[in-house]
Amino acid sequence: MAKDPYKYFRVEARELLDQIGQGVLDLEKGAATPDLVPRLLRLAHTLKGAARVVKQREIADQAHAIEDALAPFRDSPAGASRTHIETVLKLVDKISVGVASLVPLADGEGSTPVRPLPEEALRTVRTDIGEMDALLDGIAETHTRMGSLRRCLGSLDRARDLVDILAEQKASRRDVNGAAAGKAHSVAEDLHTTFDGLRRNLASSLDHMERDLRRVRDSAEQLRLVPAGALFTSLERMARDVAQAQSKLVVFEGRGGDVRLDAHVLGVVQGALLQLVRNAVAHGIELEPDRKRADKPPEGRVTLDVARRGRRVAFRCADDGRGVDVEAVRRAARRKGLSSETRELEGEALLHLLLRGGISTSVAVDGVSGRGIGLDVVREATERLGGDVSVRTETGKGTTVELVVPLSLASLTALVVESNGMVAAVPLDAVQSTLWVAPEQVAKSAQGESVVYENQAIPFVPLSVVLSRHTIAVSRGGKPWSAIIVRGAGGLAAIGADRLAGTANVVLRPLPDFAPTTPAVAGAFQDAEGNFQLLLDADGLVEEARCSHASQGEYEAPRQPILVIDDSLTTRKLEQSILESAGYEADLATSGEEALEKARRKRYSLFLVDVEMPGMDGFKFIEHARADPMLRDVPSILVTSRTSLEDRRRGQDVGAQGYMAKSEFEQTELLDRIRRLVS
Repeated sequence: MAKDPYKYFRVEARELLDQIGQGVLDLEKGAATPDLVPRLLRLAHTLKGAARVVKQREIADQAHAIEDALAPFRDSPAGASRTHIETVLKLVDKISVGVASLVPLADGEGSTPVRPLPEEALRTVRTDIGEMDALLDGIAETHTRMGSLRRCLGSLDRARDLVDILAEQKASRRDVNGAAAGKAHSVAEDLHTTFDGLRRNLASSLDHMERDLRRVRDSAEQLRLVPAGALFTSLERMARDVAQAQSKLVVFEGRGGDVRLDAHVLGVVQGALLQLVRNAVAHGIELEPDRKRADKPPEGRVTLDVARRGRRVAFRCADDGRGVDVEAVRRAARRKGLSSETRELEGEALLHLLLRGGISTSVAVDGVSGRGIGLDVVREATERLGGDVSVRTETGKGTTVELVVPLSLASLTALVVESNGMVAAVPLDAVQSTLWVAPEQVAKSAQGESVVYENQAIPFVPLSVVLSRHTIAVSRGGKPWSAIIVRGAGGLAAIGADRLAGTANVVLRPLPDFAPTTPAVAGAFQDAEGNFQLLLDADGLVEEARCSHASQGEYEAPRQPILVIDDSLTTRKLEQSILESAGYEADLATSGEEALEKARRKRYSLFLVDVEMPGMDGFKFIEHARADPMLRDVPSILVTSRTSLEDRRRGQDVGAQGYMAKSEFEQTELLDRIRRLVS
């Protein structure tokens, strides 16, 4: 295994360099505060000390040079000259290159033992994403185990009741047995008091543990994400450097920096945004005399707006420059032999040719532009994330390029709802309103169902119909709906739910490949108990409502019960979601022992069983079920990570009617097998 003595130093150094770079840019803009230079000196000193700890003398010397350049302005930050600012920024660049070149040591290479980093430095270290995911999974499993522990409270209540019965019986015989009965009664009272105290202490401890775990999980999920503002310093630095190279005055502004996203999304999109800012300054912003003649402020402005839109995030880079010369694009395309394609193209369609790469309107090649490869970087990054890019320009006013890419993880506020036993959430910014809807207020037609909202008829669909894709509605016995008015790209729609459970801050997670998919589902999130629930997409909900053709009659949809037995929380919840989406009732068990207990209390149509579980494994569970006269006729399907021929044969030997490997999991095949077995 490779050794990495620089693991923490790289992360700490990047954090410190980012803060130093942003502080120096603020110093240059005249936004300095009295404590800015002292803070920059402390950051440089911390970087120097950390570099010496890991024996990186060159980086330490460069950090010391930053201190030398800034020290004269400790008491008068406004006096910092451009020469000194350039010196510090060049040193930041050199250190960044040096930090990036540090790689782990391979096995067998010598290394000097590394001292622990100081406490102040460790506070700036970002955790590894994989480690954070493992922490979140562990918290979720702990929540599940605590649920089992809470069920033990019921057993304590039962034991206390038995003590009460014993006390009553002893009291009724007290006259007969005299002193012995009195002593037994005293013991029973002591037991009763002990059980009461034990139950109170256990319940109180569980409540505190659940609250603490919830806080830890919420904090961990937020740490799992990175604010979009983490990109702003490098983008502002790019705008500054290109502007200086071309003798232009430019101000960069980033907005929406508090939008928190998956690090992978930001990592991929960063290169594209750097190129957009470079293009905006190099091609868009005019020289100061030209801006004055155009009655514009002497400083050009480049802005980056970050905003979440449903399950996508938009990065909009705009400048107030001269705009793209569309005819110059057409001429450049013709020089590349694309005259036949450009003849009929106008506006945005013509501008999209720039995204192909190889087309440049610059008359000369320099260090900033002219090779026509810039927007090709933007297109490649957008395609890599499965997103879209659009270009708009107005002569004399400026150009806007917008990247819209899917979220892999994001933090948002959502409205949590319950419908037909299922829990889901809708992004709060897509909720227009909520209202009560009586059954007689739902108008039925051949096109589907609708309700009146603000004097217009909008589509109505029960959420249970959207999630299960049933074409029939479940009877509500005349109860009113809690309707959510959702706004999506296709307009408004009313979504019927049983109950609104309130709002919550949730972290959107992508669904695994074998999870049930529908346009209305954006991903998943963990609720307060650590269970995975569905997060819905506003555009998909509206589309489903418009396409839904519910029948006029109402029927009770049959829901055959299936018991899912697996010690993995993720697998249990995913299989439950698949089954409930197909119209089944799914109960969950975390072990073979718990499954046997549940199966003896309720008649199930099928068992869906994992093999590898602590205690009784899946094979043993099926053997016990087959030996039980009440359970022997219930079919079983093994769903396991084991793929060997020996395991498959053992599954057949113990009486399983199906065997599916998780690595070869296919949702349709599983449901087909279940339908055949329970029919």
